[in-house]
Amino acid sequence: MLNQFIVIGRLTHDPETKILEDGRKVSDITLAVQRTFKNMDGNYDTDFIKITVWEGLATAIESYCKKGVMIAVKARVQSWKYDLPEGKKLNMLEVIAERISYLASSSKNEIKEVEESSEK
Repeated sequence: MLNQFIVIGRLTHDPETKILEDGRKVSDITLAVQRTFKNMDGNYDTDFIKITVWEGLATAIESYCKKGVMIAVKARVQSWKYDLPEGKKLNMLEVIAERISYLASSSKNEIKEVEESSEK
C-alpha cells in the first residue's frame, strides 16, 4: 500500500511554530499551488494547501522557509473522524510533511545569485 502526497508551491506565510505541552515541536505552513490548467475565464486558479510539519523538520524550516519561498513537500495524508452533535460525523484529511526541499526564494535577484553560484 502507498500513502504519498507530493506538492510544489510557495509559502503563503512564515512557518508558525508551536511547542506542545509534551515538548514536541510542530509548525503549520500553507502552500499556494497554481493549477496547471486555465478555468472557464482563461485564468489559472490557485489551491491553498495546509501542511503540518513535526519536530526536526519544523526546526529546519524555521531558518530557511519564509513567505514566498518555493518548496517541494513529500508528505502523507492522515484521516481524522470527529463525532458532532446530533449524530453527525465529520471526516477530515491532514497533510503531514515527511521531507521538504527548498527550491527557490521569493526574490528574483536571489534566484539569479543561486543560479550563478551553481555554475561555478
